[in-house]
Amino acid sequence: MLVDQAIIEVFAGKGGDGALSFRREAYVPKGGPDGGNGGRGGNVYFEATPHVDTLLDMAGKHHWRAHSGQPGRGKSQFGKAGDDMTIRVPPGTLIYNDETGDLIADLDEINKTVLAAKGGKGGYGNEHFKSATNQTPRQFTCGEPGDELRIRLELKLIADIGLVGKPNAGKSTLLSALSAAHPKIADYPFTTLEPQLGIAKLSNHRSMVVADIPGLIEGAAAGAGLGHEFLRHIERTRILVHVMDIEPIDGTDPIENYHIIRRELEDYSSNLAEKPEIIALNKMDLHQTSEDRQTAVELIEAELGKKTIPISAVSKLGIQELLDLCYDRLHPSD
Repeated sequence: MLVDQAIIEVFAGKGGDGALSFRREAYVPKGGPDGGNGGRGGNVYFEATPHVDTLLDMAGKHHWRAHSGQPGRGKSQFGKAGDDMTIRVPPGTLIYNDETGDLIADLDEINKTVLAAKGGKGGYGNEHFKSATNQTPRQFTCGEPGDELRIRLELKLIADIGLVGKPNAGKSTLLSALSAAHPKIADYPFTTLEPQLGIAKLSNHRSMVVADIPGLIEGAAAGAGLGHEFLRHIERTRILVHVMDIEPIDGTDPIENYHIIRRELEDYSSNLAEKPEIIALNKMDLHQTSEDRQTAVELIEAELGKKTIPISAVSKLGIQELLDLCYDRLHPSD
């Protein structure tokens, strides 16, 4: 299950208290101060790791605490610093201060790490206050509290290619044809309830990460249907492959369906709408001959005013050509 949002509370460790202590040695008639400082509290870090796919751990655990520092001791012994806590999240995780709404960090690279909550400073022992005019100080300080934050986490999948289109356009089938992914597939709306990732492998050790985004419907950008929940995942993709069903099972017009999706992308984000796009005409195997397919492509391209690529996710027609085109668009200098 993809969990792509979570709210947690993080607590950095408290600093250890400084010690009040004097030397007690038989051969030292007037032992001086020897109270050590307290250790600092542990910090809370977030780290992007490829070994985590969702925010599921965050959904099941709402409080994350680093260890407090140890207090100082006599004989000038400093307290041990508290152990840090590192919370591992998927690459693509956005970290917000939930109270202020401020973005703390965008962990958009593997192994990227950010300090979210700083541990408290350790207190001073009385040895710290020793001076020529104060040879037997009795003052010491307590450790400072660590930062406490309410954190909102949002995951945006990082993929090279994002598959968009209406429900039942064939995106899940196409993902399985492009990669080794095995998403759930059926002939009813919203089969894909969460984004799916797959790795498309080409020759010469080339590869691309492909994301199947749940089908969008009219009004998705305003909160209708499932699409609004996942539109943000498309923002991470570099190229959109608009999967256009030439024979929708609901009898709708393929051209109008295309424009509906384009309007939703534009309403959600102008940056999203400006991403490079490849239009894949799916289910072209319904046209038996190459002449019929060519005629259908020409008619659609004339209405759209854009170039397209004919494919069939089921029969694998045009799949290799689509892969090559996507890779060339991603790596134009290769």
